[in-house]
Amino acid sequence: MKDQIIKFLAYDGRISVICASTTKLVEEARKIHDLSPVTTAALGRVLTMTALMGSEMKNKTDKLTIQIKGNGEIGKMITVSDNFPHVKACITNPKVDIPLNEFGKLDVGRAVGNEGFINVIKDIGLKEPYIGISPLVTGEIGDDFANYFQTSEQKQTAVALGVLVDKNGVRASGGYIITPMPDAKDEEIAKVEKSIFEAGAMSKMLDEQLSLKEIAIKITGDKHVKVIDASIEPVYECGCTKEKFADSLVTLGKEQLSELISEDEKAEIECQFCNKKYYFNKEELVEILNRIGDR
Repeated sequence: MKDQIIKFLAYDGRISVICASTTKLVEEARKIHDLSPVTTAALGRVLTMTALMGSEMKNKTDKLTIQIKGNGEIGKMITVSDNFPHVKACITNPKVDIPLNEFGKLDVGRAVGNEGFINVIKDIGLKEPYIGISPLVTGEIGDDFANYFQTSEQKQTAVALGVLVDKNGVRASGGYIITPMPDAKDEEIAKVEKSIFEAGAMSKMLDEQLSLKEIAIKITGDKHVKVIDASIEPVYECGCTKEKFADSLVTLGKEQLSELISEDEKAEIECQFCNKKYYFNKEELVEILNRIGDR
């Protein structure tokens, strides 16, 4: 099954629901970064949320960056998305291995840590990018984003994120965001809360092969949810090129680049998002240095 994001409206347009299946996307990240099971679960949840939020951006030039830095062993996680969404990520410590929690599950909260911050940067073509910051609450990611939406964006939002990992890799991954509209009735919100509780874990529903529409019905309790957009297919894609890294070498400045040429006569740059290596020989570095001179 391909990865997909579907936007729904429940209760005659009074409740917004966005559901995502991201199994292939997260498996691609696992392979690229050689993630351990617990870091797969942690980064997979952040990637899913990034895809969900990325799908809400309007323009091709819009860019979303999420940074999570907790006091756990994982260190920092950074994810980036455009409005497609093409999503990519990097992580400080991809191979963290800690014991399972008291329920026999991957201890994402401990690996991420419950002290630290979520930073959300939305570059949507304004003079200054929007920056939202909220503290980590549990490190489980879903709870932390529900808190982020409430404190930074003043939105009462239900968030669920789940990644199921087995010995072969990512078995199921996905998530959802439910947001009541201003005209939502109290009894509808109460019904959604009850339905979320009864539905259980997102990763379990995906593992049981439920479609995103079946999941939307289950978590809202509304059998007549309306599909608004079913065309979104999130992918893990870096988009780095040698030309972009050449531009980044320009930012080193004349002095530092001259030093690099005289001492090393070459440069190797590794992309932190896809681990692809780019090599520059002496002639290419001199060409880049001359570009600085032309400025």
